[in-house]
Amino acid sequence: MASLQTTTTLLGIGLALLILYLIRRDHLYLMHGLFWVLVACAAAVLGLWPGLIDLLARWTGFGYPPALLLLLACMVLVVKALHADMVNTRIERDVRRLNQRLAMLEADCESLRAGAPDFPSS
Repeated sequence: MASLQTTTTLLGIGLALLILYLIRRDHLYLMHGLFWVLVACAAAVLGLWPGLIDLLARWTGFGYPPALLLLLACMVLVVKALHADMVNTRIERDVRRLNQRLAMLEADCESLRAGAPDFPSS
């Protein structure tokens, strides 16, 4: 059991360090990185104190502690996917609005070119 505990702890700490490196190199947005750092810290804590999941399972009424762990992991991933969809929707809306503004500016520019023959064309 000590080997599993050490491996889980090291994986959690390693994941946290990798995420911090990605944030520092600007490969990962800070707010998204903080979420993953929290996940890595949770993995490290559960690796350091494996009895914690047993205690939480007894407290919540789960008869099989790993089932609670899997349920929590699934819930975290569903929330993360929902958040990613919300961000993606906002970005798509902003891009659509920018495209519409660009089209209006290009139309205005074309109408100015058509009205003024001395207007330089690009």
